Amino acid sequence: VQLQASGGGLVQAGGSLRLSCVVSGRTFSNYAMGWFRQAPGKEREFVAAIRWSSSLAYYGDSAKGRFTISRDKPKNTVSLQMNSLKPEDTAVYFCAADPTYGSKWYRAEINYWGQGTLVTVSS
Repeated sequence: VQLQASGGGLVQAGGSLRLSCVVSGRTFSNYAMGWFRQAPGKEREFVAAIRWSSSLAYYGDSAKGRFTISRDKPKNTVSLQMNSLKPEDTAVYFCAADPTYGSKWYRAEINYWGQGTLVTVSS
């Protein structure tokens, strides 16, 4: 599975950004896709995940109520809409994929990773 993330940038606090991840490669119809982030000096943090087949979504505490994950099957794309951004959301965001969803996502024990895209939120 190959993952190509895009959409990062600089935004003011309170603003919005939309990240996208194009997925390709082997059949991934039963996979879970999602996003992590990593700020300087911090561990990689689970943000959100979605089951490709059912679109059932899961969110980390930092994302609940502000971020929305979605998937577009015809475009093989997973997106993360981020609203009400805060300076503490500043991080490199990584797209990820794994054959299963479970507690492993909270430990970042994921099989496939895309390159990161930098999100900077200014105060």
